[in-house]
Amino acid sequence: MIGAIAGYLSLWLVFHIFKLVTGKEGMGAGDFKILAAIGAWFGWQILPLVVVLSAAVGAIAGIAWSLAKGRDHRLPIAFGPYLAGAGWIAMLWGDQIIGWYLNFSGLAN
Repeated sequence: MIGAIAGYLSLWLVFHIFKLVTGKEGMGAGDFKILAAIGAWFGWQILPLVVVLSAAVGAIAGIAWSLAKGRDHRLPIAFGPYLAGAGWIAMLWGDQIIGWYLNFSGLAN
């Protein structure tokens, strides 16, 4: 339950801050629901990994698409597929990725 609430509210908060600053809606409510489902299934602890992975892959894909197709930067890019893909990666390799990061950063015991 905590994972679902944390997942939903984290993107909901980003949405409302972005809307307050820019006056535009930056994402749809489906993104909130996808992250809430991932949080419910895997726990709140995996959510930072999912958000970082999805943002990184989404940024790389968006930049590549813009360079390859001359895409208009004002057109929206769906974030849901990147969230779902990051959730899949976290399900399969999340513990290993987090363990590697903790060892790399010197935070592991």
